[in-house]
Amino acid sequence: MSYSQRYHPNLKQLLTSCEVNYVLLMRLLAGITEIGEQREFCIDNDHIFQLTITEQSRYTHVVEFRQLTRKESDSLRIGKLLPKPTMIIRLYHDARVAEVIETAKSRAIKPRYDYPNPSMLHPDEKQQTYQFLTEWLQTCLRLGQTAIK
Repeated sequence: MSYSQRYHPNLKQLLTSCEVNYVLLMRLLAGITEIGEQREFCIDNDHIFQLTITEQSRYTHVVEFRQLTRKESDSLRIGKLLPKPTMIIRLYHDARVAEVIETAKSRAIKPRYDYPNPSMLHPDEKQQTYQFLTEWLQTCLRLGQTAIK
């Protein structure tokens, strides 16, 4: 896509991502439903991911999904240069979709951005965020080790 062409979101692809991410998140949560409950997935010594339920209502849950650093000294040194990825995701149980409502970069992700823009976000930033979440979740399912209580 050349930058002279205006980007148009692919709604079918975006909805499919929301549905896939919902299924993957439900598998990773595996029965935890209360506010404050957490589950960690250790990929290796340097890659740990954590899911935390932060809100709950009759038809939705809000989950924080973030990457942790095992060593505090590394976290302080690396965190200043490159913050660890974090996403806040709302799960809609009636529609069976997961919506990214916040990332470390942005409080709300627009469906489309003009380019260039002051934040240097890609025109398809929302679709890329959902794809990144899918890859994160698949990595946790495929390689993650967790203690299920």
